[in-house]
Amino acid sequence: MNVESIDVLLVEDNPQEAEIVRLYLAKRYSHQYAVHHVRSIGAALTELGTGRRPSVILLDLHLPDTKGLDGYKHVSGAAPGVPVIILTNCNEERTAASAVRAGAQDYLIKREVNAALLHRAILYAMERQRAEQALIKVKERYALAVAGANDCIWDWEAASDSAYFSPRWNELLGLPETVTIDRLQDWFDRVHPEDIAELRRIVSAKPSTERQHFEHEHRLRHESGDYIWVYARGVILTNGAGKKVRMAGSISSIAKRKETENQLIHRALHDALTGLPNRVLFIDRLQQALRRFKRNNQLRFAVLYFDLDRFKFVNDSLGHSAGDSLLVSIARRLISVIRPGDTIARMGGDEFAVLVSDIADESDTAQVSERIHNLFLQEFSIAGRGMYTSASIGIAVATEQYDSPEEVLRDADLAMYRAKRSETENTVIFDPTMHQAAVSRLNLETELRRAMARGEFVVYYQPIVTLTERRIVAFEALLRWVHPERGLLAPDSFLNVIEDTGMLATLSWWVIEQACQQAREWRKVFVNGSPLGMSVNVSASMFRAENAAQRLKKIVTDSAIAPQDLSLELTERDCMDHEEATHAALAELRRFGVKIHMDDFGTGYSSLSYLQRCSYDTLKIDRSFVHNMGIEDDSTAIIKTIVGLGRMLNMNVVAEGVESQSQFDALVSMDCPEAQGFWFSEPVPPNEAGELIRQSRVEH
Repeated sequence: MNVESIDVLLVEDNPQEAEIVRLYLAKRYSHQYAVHHVRSIGAALTELGTGRRPSVILLDLHLPDTKGLDGYKHVSGAAPGVPVIILTNCNEERTAASAVRAGAQDYLIKREVNAALLHRAILYAMERQRAEQALIKVKERYALAVAGANDCIWDWEAASDSAYFSPRWNELLGLPETVTIDRLQDWFDRVHPEDIAELRRIVSAKPSTERQHFEHEHRLRHESGDYIWVYARGVILTNGAGKKVRMAGSISSIAKRKETENQLIHRALHDALTGLPNRVLFIDRLQQALRRFKRNNQLRFAVLYFDLDRFKFVNDSLGHSAGDSLLVSIARRLISVIRPGDTIARMGGDEFAVLVSDIADESDTAQVSERIHNLFLQEFSIAGRGMYTSASIGIAVATEQYDSPEEVLRDADLAMYRAKRSETENTVIFDPTMHQAAVSRLNLETELRRAMARGEFVVYYQPIVTLTERRIVAFEALLRWVHPERGLLAPDSFLNVIEDTGMLATLSWWVIEQACQQAREWRKVFVNGSPLGMSVNVSASMFRAENAAQRLKKIVTDSAIAPQDLSLELTERDCMDHEEATHAALAELRRFGVKIHMDDFGTGYSSLSYLQRCSYDTLKIDRSFVHNMGIEDDSTAIIKTIVGLGRMLNMNVVAEGVESQSQFDALVSMDCPEAQGFWFSEPVPPNEAGELIRQSRVEH
């Protein structure tokens, strides 16, 4: 049986009475008492000063060095939290009451005490002390919580119809500290007229349970006269009859959240650069126009869809900031030329759309189109220099065949591309004869989306080989589409549609995951072989997303491959076009260990300083130069230059598109380190690529 040990400090100057206490406690067999006896307050304080913490103190009020409650005050001050029982011969109710008020747990008269009473008094005193200490902690926690909370704490009692609001209420509403409120009505009087009815309904409704929670957002009138948004929540308590007896809760400011929400709504519906409505808002208004037209076909509308001609040249020559400035200037001019009630939106990049409402015939749209073209006749001043630009416009006029805004935009977009390809027209109105082309494109989009859902995409692998040893050092992962009717398709036949539909990023991430998983499998099988690199074609636009770098790191980590075994291939043009955010993400990945390759090098306009600044690992010579070796002297010279450039900048060089012995021999003579192409192997499925790894070398 477990026996509770109780340490007693007995402060008693009479040895006989002290011995009686020992005897009383010695008979308590269910508890083990350890009685330590001292004869004075001074001795007790010395004992407590050593750090000793008894379970209980038995204190006589009449001692040689103190009398009355002074002794209790000294002892309790030296041992806070230890229960004290007064054990004395003084039978005075006033003294007893004073002792209890001072904090003593009990007041016992020696001649009335027996063993059972003393034992019970000690146990009760210890338990009461524990309960009091726990209550003190709870109160302290509550007080700290109220003091530290950013919320106003409120409490209402039905019996007195009185309310309490913490000081945070005054801070919240800009009220002086001296102002107090004690009624719920004081709260309700400050609620915005549009919000008060709902709040009253909530707090006045008959609760369905004894404890019912509620919450409500509303506006409160600040002392300045302005309204601030707050969030109120609480609990309603009822009695057995279902009548409210109490309500309590908190009120917190949500002004910043509401401001953020409004900003987010505006940002979600407007273009950050130009301030124009964005695609989301434009489609919503187009949807409304389409509904009105469906109800009344006299309320015709048209959509003008256009983008800027040669806008990329502006970005490439003057920088993206200049391109942004041009877009802002164009937006300002567009606002000045559209009719009241029409909507102009930036759809993304350099693409804009105008919703022309309530047109009588196509001549109305022609007038708007002419005004748009005329605004481009005026010079733009960008980055301290003058420039001109133009636009190609496609128009889709409302017909009963349209069921969705997307269909209208699609046809306007098709007409715009027809105008862009035309040498004579800068504005084209969508004609039903274009429908079949639109349907074909739409079918291809549908097939591509189904292909993703059905798992029709696969990854093939083409080896990258050292020219000196013909040893496989890496593979390039290449997307293929196993079309159910047309067979195996390379991206050339569907890449443009993927880019236009926004599927490119999704498929690229999928290819990266597949390639990393395949690299992991090969590492398991070919444990004794040299490390194999894995190259994946990516678009710089993928890395504009905030979490792109972290996402790729996770793929590499989950695949359990070394970061340096993965290479990301970006085209030269893509490398030059990417934004600072993209550059930062790629730099982070390179620090992580992932290699960055510049693909199709030589077809763009990279500068030496750019190559040094961006620290690429590998230059991949475009296949067009390899193909023209021996045909065009310039191609051979360019390849020699690139190989030398790579050597000078400590970059690897890979020649693409090697298809003949003569090309191979020529590259070897130029000391080109690595190559790939049909001469070594076509892109093959994973199992065939595994066979190539087993062979270690590729032979003819």
